[in-house]
Amino acid sequence: MSFRYVFSSMTRISDLQRAAFSVEPLAKKHWEVGDYVVARVERTGGDDTIELASGRVVHVTEGDQVVGAFGKRFATLDATGDWEQVGADGRMHALTEGGLFGKCLSQSSWVPPLMPITYGGHVLVRGKKARMQDYLPLAPERAFDLPVVLIIGSSMSAGKTRSAQTIIRLLKASGRRVLGAKLTGSGRYHDVLTMEDAGADAIFDFVDAGLPSTVCPTDVYRKAVRQLLSRMASTDVDVAVIEVGASPLEPYNGAVAVEELRSNVRMTVLCASDPYAVVGVMTAFDCRPDLVTGIVSNTDASLALVEKLAGVRALNISVHANLPEVSRLIEEKLPLPYDLALSHRN
Repeated sequence: MSFRYVFSSMTRISDLQRAAFSVEPLAKKHWEVGDYVVARVERTGGDDTIELASGRVVHVTEGDQVVGAFGKRFATLDATGDWEQVGADGRMHALTEGGLFGKCLSQSSWVPPLMPITYGGHVLVRGKKARMQDYLPLAPERAFDLPVVLIIGSSMSAGKTRSAQTIIRLLKASGRRVLGAKLTGSGRYHDVLTMEDAGADAIFDFVDAGLPSTVCPTDVYRKAVRQLLSRMASTDVDVAVIEVGASPLEPYNGAVAVEELRSNVRMTVLCASDPYAVVGVMTAFDCRPDLVTGIVSNTDASLALVEKLAGVRALNISVHANLPEVSRLIEEKLPLPYDLALSHRN
């Protein structure tokens, strides 16, 4: 019986769905982060979904052959895993539904078990192993000079992507052309697609820079993010809404991303899980956000405690009645260019 290939969203920057390729097991000494590999689904019943290159999510079944890439994950609320810890038996896990492959090292009991898979071999194109970095477009170097709304968080699942959606909608309503981007995290397509759904005219993430996740050496990440920023600079937009996934304090190179963007940031939004996390990020990362939102903003009690402990404005921007205040803050921090302001008044 033959089983289908399932091309995960990690392959979306490649042409593997159309290309002729073979699959061949390689000795581990030849393995590298970002290698495209094929893995067999061993069983389902936990988290048995894979995000496709289109962004759609499908359920897979035992025996399906998933094309993904080696990488690392260090999620504080979910799971950790590392491709380098895969043993001689080839047993590993889909660390994300986006096709990030590695051996699970720890997992929260609050989430479904990660899907077990077994290494079947590397993807070879014309006899050479295929890597994510092989599919990066050649583009002239350009200085990144777009004004940025920076969205950071105290952890994963703190409300960053939803906040980005809201801010993108408000920027679009003001007549601006908007770029949405996620510069750190573990590979999935969903987050930047929701930015596009909110109206972003262009979307990018670190997968576009050839990284399966941003848990990697700082010099590797810095080179990749500078290339990505150069590509982003070539788009015809007025402002960039950029999410730094997870927290800048975690090993996803968030601090490097913020450093690369610092001179462009006009407004900083901190999404947090609770008031004490707000204080923690502000203290540890030495930042003072213009607005605090996310899960921490769900109740009046939490909002009041943020303002008492941290002395910064906190607001639930999912509440429609609060949007005019957010719009006023945006206009204060990112005044409309004259031509846009004129056309908007007319």
